[in-house]
Amino acid sequence: MDIEHGSGEIPGSGLRRQPPRLIDEVRRRLRFKHYSLRTEQAYVAWIRRFILANGKRHPRELGGVEVEVFLSALATDRDVAASTQNQALSALLFLYREVLHIELAWMQSIDRAKRPQKLPTVLSRDEVSRLLAAMEGRVWLIASLLYGTGMRLMEGLRLRVKDVDFARNEICIRDGKGAKDRRTMLPRSLVEPLQREVERARAIHVQDLAEGHGAVWLPHALARKYLGANREFGWQYLFPAKDLSRDPRSGAIHRHHLDDAVLSRARKMAQRRAAIVKPVSAHTLRHSFATHLIETGYDIRTVQELLGHKDVATTQIYTHVLNRGGRGVVSPID
Repeated sequence: MDIEHGSGEIPGSGLRRQPPRLIDEVRRRLRFKHYSLRTEQAYVAWIRRFILANGKRHPRELGGVEVEVFLSALATDRDVAASTQNQALSALLFLYREVLHIELAWMQSIDRAKRPQKLPTVLSRDEVSRLLAAMEGRVWLIASLLYGTGMRLMEGLRLRVKDVDFARNEICIRDGKGAKDRRTMLPRSLVEPLQREVERARAIHVQDLAEGHGAVWLPHALARKYLGANREFGWQYLFPAKDLSRDPRSGAIHRHHLDDAVLSRARKMAQRRAAIVKPVSAHTLRHSFATHLIETGYDIRTVQELLGHKDVATTQIYTHVLNRGGRGVVSPID
């Protein structure tokens, strides 16, 4: 297997064949292991950069020294965050273990960068109200859903029509972080707006079917297992994109979900209008959801389940948020 190309003779033919390119094999293995498209793009980019940084030498010729030099350069020359450095390390470990099938002693000795323990940014209830009041339409609904349910941004954007159960007042989050499903509440104040969004998605789907489209991407080959399911309305995205697009893996024409950049732009504009000086991201709404629930008196195990945290220690960070700012301790000046 060569980095870009290679050759080998096909027995009995006198012809030479090309073994798969290394990067193509990385992609194939990532898809076999059901990694997300974003992770695939990130891992491929890091592996390319590692190879280029070492004069395009094949990774089989490299080892722990080159990996450490590459990771150190990221920290010293580019001043990347610990999470970015760890992502690069994960990509290289995947390359050696899963693609090249090499398990060397240096893999165990390389330490991951320690991520700084930072308290999450949390908006007050008034700040959340001001932020949402500065938004409208679909972006308002998505932002309200993130705050009202504690979903991650991509979990909200990837909701399918069938995942919203109006009869039971709950939302099923499929294939969340760690490939886990979970259920969360459906805020009563968002029922009518969501029902209107369902009808909007239905009208778009009917039009797509009439124009010869209407098939949506389904995970893990479900389209082959359940023939026709990709054209059923229940499988369509709750927040469909404005235009059709080509699937980067299969090449099929689908209507994907709304791009996260649309919400990002709307959030930045709303933040300026609301005069909020704190750093705000879509994840800030999730942090605010958890903090406000604990503030109200809900037990931490319930909040852990709603957030989909594997370990309750991850959820406990929000109790530290509550204990700051004079909530737990009276200042001696008072």
